[in-house]
Amino acid sequence: MSDVQQPGASDLAVVEELGEDDHWIQLAKEHWAKPVETKKVKPEVVKNEIWDVLEKEEFPFRSLLWLENLQLLENYLWPGYTDASTNYHVLLAASMVAVKSRQNFETWSIFADDPARFSSFFRRILSMSLDNSLSAKIRTHLLSFLISAFQSLDNGLVRKECAPLVSISIWHNLASESAREHKFEEHGQLRKAWRAAGKRYEAADEEGQAKLRFERAWLYTLLLDFVGRLYKEDLENVVYCERFLEYLTDLESQLPTRRYVNTLVKDLNLSALIRLSPMFNAQANGLLRDLFVLFRHFANFSIDDNTGAQYSRVQSSEMHYENLARLQRTVLKHFKAKLTILALSNYGAIDQRQELEAHFKQLTDAELEELCKMLGFRIGYPSVASFQTTRELLLEVLISAHERRNTFQESVRGLTTQPTENELYDSSLLRNETYNGARPLAIPKINLQYLSIGDFLWRSFILYRCEQFFEIRRYLEDIIKRLQAESTSSDGGVRFSGFSKKALPITRPAILEAAPPRVGHDQPAYVKAEITLNVSRLADSVQRDWDFLRSGDVIYLLAVKPPDCSSITNGDSAPKTPKTSGLLVLRTAEVVQLLDEGGRSVREPLPDEVNGHGNRPRIRRLIVHLDPVAFKADTDLKGEGQQDVYESINVIVRRNQRENNFKRILETIQSLALSDVPVPAWLQEVFLGYGDPASATYTKLANKLEAIDFRDTFIDWQHLVESFPGKAIVPKSENVMSQGPPFVLETSTTLTSVAPKPSRKRRRDEAEPTQQVEEAIEISTYRPPASGPYPADMPRINRVRFTPAQIAAIASGTQPGLTVIVGPPGTGKTDVATQIINNIYHDFPSQRTLLLAHSNQALNQLFQKIMALDIDGRHLLRLGQGEGDLETAESFSKYGRVESFLDRRAYLLAEVDRLATSIGAPGAHGSSCETAGYFDSVYVQPAWSKFWDQADAPGSAGADIISAFPYHHYFQDAPQPLFPPSSTKETILDIVRGCQSHITRIFTALEDIRPFEILRSNKDKTNYLMIKEARIIAMTTTHAAMRQQEIADLGFQYDNVIMEEAAQITEIENFIPLALQKPRDGGLPLQRVVLCGDHLQNSPIIQNMAFRQFANLEQSLFLRLVRLGVPTLNLDQQGRARSSIAELYKWRYPDLKNLPYIQADPEYTRANAGFKYEYQFIEVTDYKGAGESQPNPHFFQNLGEAEYAVAMYQYMRLLGYPASKITVLTAYAGQRALIKDVLGHRCAKNRLFGMPRIVTTVDRYQGEQNDYIVLSLTRTRHPGYLRDIRRLTVALSRARLGLYILGRRSVFQSSPELFQAFKLPLERPEKLVLTTNEVFPTQRLLKDGVEEIEMEGVEHLGQYVFEMTQAKVEMLKREEGHLLLQDEIIEAVYDDGMDSDGGKIQVEEPEETDG
Repeated sequence: MSDVQQPGASDLAVVEELGEDDHWIQLAKEHWAKPVETKKVKPEVVKNEIWDVLEKEEFPFRSLLWLENLQLLENYLWPGYTDASTNYHVLLAASMVAVKSRQNFETWSIFADDPARFSSFFRRILSMSLDNSLSAKIRTHLLSFLISAFQSLDNGLVRKECAPLVSISIWHNLASESAREHKFEEHGQLRKAWRAAGKRYEAADEEGQAKLRFERAWLYTLLLDFVGRLYKEDLENVVYCERFLEYLTDLESQLPTRRYVNTLVKDLNLSALIRLSPMFNAQANGLLRDLFVLFRHFANFSIDDNTGAQYSRVQSSEMHYENLARLQRTVLKHFKAKLTILALSNYGAIDQRQELEAHFKQLTDAELEELCKMLGFRIGYPSVASFQTTRELLLEVLISAHERRNTFQESVRGLTTQPTENELYDSSLLRNETYNGARPLAIPKINLQYLSIGDFLWRSFILYRCEQFFEIRRYLEDIIKRLQAESTSSDGGVRFSGFSKKALPITRPAILEAAPPRVGHDQPAYVKAEITLNVSRLADSVQRDWDFLRSGDVIYLLAVKPPDCSSITNGDSAPKTPKTSGLLVLRTAEVVQLLDEGGRSVREPLPDEVNGHGNRPRIRRLIVHLDPVAFKADTDLKGEGQQDVYESINVIVRRNQRENNFKRILETIQSLALSDVPVPAWLQEVFLGYGDPASATYTKLANKLEAIDFRDTFIDWQHLVESFPGKAIVPKSENVMSQGPPFVLETSTTLTSVAPKPSRKRRRDEAEPTQQVEEAIEISTYRPPASGPYPADMPRINRVRFTPAQIAAIASGTQPGLTVIVGPPGTGKTDVATQIINNIYHDFPSQRTLLLAHSNQALNQLFQKIMALDIDGRHLLRLGQGEGDLETAESFSKYGRVESFLDRRAYLLAEVDRLATSIGAPGAHGSSCETAGYFDSVYVQPAWSKFWDQADAPGSAGADIISAFPYHHYFQDAPQPLFPPSSTKETILDIVRGCQSHITRIFTALEDIRPFEILRSNKDKTNYLMIKEARIIAMTTTHAAMRQQEIADLGFQYDNVIMEEAAQITEIENFIPLALQKPRDGGLPLQRVVLCGDHLQNSPIIQNMAFRQFANLEQSLFLRLVRLGVPTLNLDQQGRARSSIAELYKWRYPDLKNLPYIQADPEYTRANAGFKYEYQFIEVTDYKGAGESQPNPHFFQNLGEAEYAVAMYQYMRLLGYPASKITVLTAYAGQRALIKDVLGHRCAKNRLFGMPRIVTTVDRYQGEQNDYIVLSLTRTRHPGYLRDIRRLTVALSRARLGLYILGRRSVFQSSPELFQAFKLPLERPEKLVLTTNEVFPTQRLLKDGVEEIEMEGVEHLGQYVFEMTQAKVEMLKREEGHLLLQDEIIEAVYDDGMDSDGGKIQVEEPEETDG
């Protein structure tokens, strides 16, 4: 059983659309209500009550989903499984596992406690998967289980069962001994592996040998059965074969499973057998054909199956030509009479399918068979196979083996990055929209490993393109629906009776210019067009939005007609097409410029405008570049007599900029896929998922630093000692402990011999003693150089007392290599990342660091913490639009930094003039950076040299040094006296060094600023700033993806990448920042990659279920590295929340502890005024007879919880809680809109309440916190996507002092995934318990007794708040001597004033959905 305890009978899940009297509900209550360690399963219940019902319904996925939600596997099937269990029992359990895996829920943990029983269960499934007496539908469920297993090879329990099935032993099934010998000759170690497998077989007993024979024959038997089914065309077999191709593709797409399987697959001529099968060639089986294309892509991927090395394009071509040469030599020797032309032709003339087919058709059947034998192809199959060798098969084998195949780079190059109507309504893309898990999809998956960097980029491009095109189609269909196109009877035109602020009717675009094609291309270099926009009738806000179109924005040109409804019958509609949606034509364009009627740029103010206001505009002229590829295709079709598509365009559509960056990102991924992008050699194997998971950590690298200067990381000596528990701390000198930081740490290691442990197995190194490493940390210190006499010269020192786990993370991040930091909520990930940056900045002055985060908010928080450290602001740069949200006095954007440099220049040159005056040096020394440099070399440096000669002279006293000091006059504005009277000589010299340091910094800064004097254009200045001056460059991962080529082309170089929120970023967004620079000496010069995140919180948000569940696109690189076993640095002490609130999510982080001040600080020990409990789960029953509602698909709302949340907020405000300390969170965008609407009615204009700090969704609030959180779970029939425990972990961990959860107890306490999360809150009363006679803040402690009152429901709380409001009004009358406005009193009343329909807010763009 799992270590997660499940709830009891009355708490069973209420699955959406299931009533209490439903068969499954009643069955669950009767037989598996309570979880137990073991359970006696009644075979008749499994067979008659479950299996027969499912079989009668033909195993509908919805019923399987219901049973999974009712915990059939966890509470009944697995506890009751034994070797004697029936096949029906095993089949049902396998089906439940497949359903759980399909939804990306934790699957294998329930089996972890009993590996032997799981092994027995797995073996039963393997045997049944070969049972021909089972129907194809049942075997499809078994296949789904196996697919789930082979996708979970990071789980040791599963890997142990799967690995033997794809080992080298399966080569017993190759066609001949010579085929094996040929593979052995390619790689010598294969022969060793084969012999080792033979020895294992010989050493096994009879039972063990039978098991090994089964394992090596299992896949071969399954493959033969699969081919046989390809010749049966019933639907069940089609679905099975589709799923089997998915399974084969999974095997081929990962090196450990591909290594031996690919040889067997090619030996069986599987691709040829599939292509010739009736099922493949049936018109209706488009999905099967698409799956075959994907399978063939991986089977033929240009890679060494044994080593994993990807072949270059040159190597691939050479191998192809060698293959053709071998064919030519063979036919010239044996079939010269018929194939002379083939033998003597150049390679380019014979590597196409048509040419090869024409040549081979000349041979007889016997000759074809003989040729295949000579070339080493299989020509016979066992008698048990339901197919045999034919002439067509031999021809296909020969042709497919020798025809030229496109590389993945060529396939990527052929795909457009800009959609047309044909791409949006391609059948393969439409399947992704209707995915429900019942059938596979022909899209690549993101799993544990990749075949190569190119394979990773190919998968990422395909998936990102599909996802973006899906989003674009959904968006455009919504726009078209809002426009309500209608035909005009008079001229057959189209008019629009609806409206969308994101769309405008237009006339056809005017083509201005089609530039000649570039060399090597056939489409125009660019196509310039003009579009006239009539904005005269738009509201001011909408018109401003259109005026905000910027150069580079993508807009959509549509030909829209009323949707064709002729195919809709009996409530069902035919598959989507452009006609049925009303979208006949789609072309994209990129904005060049937006002009007004007079031809002026809209961004330039008109002469008659005052403060930006002038006459209302009527016309805007939009200059755009059309998609040249689509334009070329359209022009060709027009030349063939077809209609000009641009004549029919009648609508222009725009999208929000944040959602509309797909083109640049796709072009970035495409360009990376087409280039040979290297990954640092030390990181490549780990990134691909092979080799030692720890090989990229600093402990395994040759360039590991022997000593690290930790600067201000440690507060004092005691802090240093506490940071390394259990390790020997050795001071290098006596004064280290008393002097304090900075500390330099050097790890010394000694090896001691340890006798080996006895083992039954003989090993070659058994006699050798093992080496145990003992580490000691040697500590030294030094006196930091004096910084200067002014307060501003003093360095900014770290004040955070880092924990031992944080110190370990900082140490690893400062070392070269890969560092993965797992930071549970409140454990200080950002502080750790900041200190790593600080250490790198000071310890490696020549290195540059790239700082990234998924969101502008997280990036700005990190950036502001960096600014608070001792880092020179001139070395900081913030790229992207989020820079404007930085709460700083100066700008850190590119142009802001240039401006700051020039402002700084003026100040520093004035200081140079003042310095020159102070020493009486005549001349305009401060006129420019150049003259200042001359002044430094001619006057300042000689003066210092003269001074130090006198100061260092034997017998010089303190008074002599002070007298010789040349800059008394210059430093007269420093705190006086500059040299205190009682100063020792050493102190005086230290003060002088500080003064020298101050002056030196002036001239160093001016030298850095000098290029900005010389460079004339702002673009040159900003580019110089980025590639030369800035040492810490911050940007979002989206900005990096959009600007990759532009940044790399500038020659941008960097040494370190530090990524915050790494677990919330898709893999391709993780990768692109590693490729923002061009290779040097064949590799990237990266020294460090630091990933900070938490894979147990939110993953990347992927809206479409197909990409989220099937393709696993929501997996981040961070999570994949954790799954692969890469060593992580786990932060383990939280300082955010009360210890009791932290207990709510501690079950996710077993090692999580509290920082000491959490237990002692009064803020955390005092109660929340007006509440008995600091956290509580509050039952919210149906309000006005309704629970959750869904006014739009996946747009969930709950009026009762919205009213309850607002009433709680009002109650807290009446008690004196600051609005800024209260956040209202919800799981759904629909509920957020509803709560905001209720707050707008009740609180926004009422000075008693105002609005809370923020009302948002859980997904948008990760990384944030507040003192008090009111959380609305919204759902009342099913937990929805909150079953993904990562989201709930985020929701429960945002509160510092108070958390109040609104929800339906019966829904959330019954889910096995959610039970632990709600276990503690559900132990408290389900009704909100308030206290009386308290105001904020209270001095009451949490443990103190108090007078309490229970709220019976939302109406009771509303009445209570109403009475409090009246009392507050009366008090204000007495205290302030005036009356509140009557309408304010009305708004404060909590009654039924809002009717239930008023709360169902419709929005144009729902944000979070429930999949």
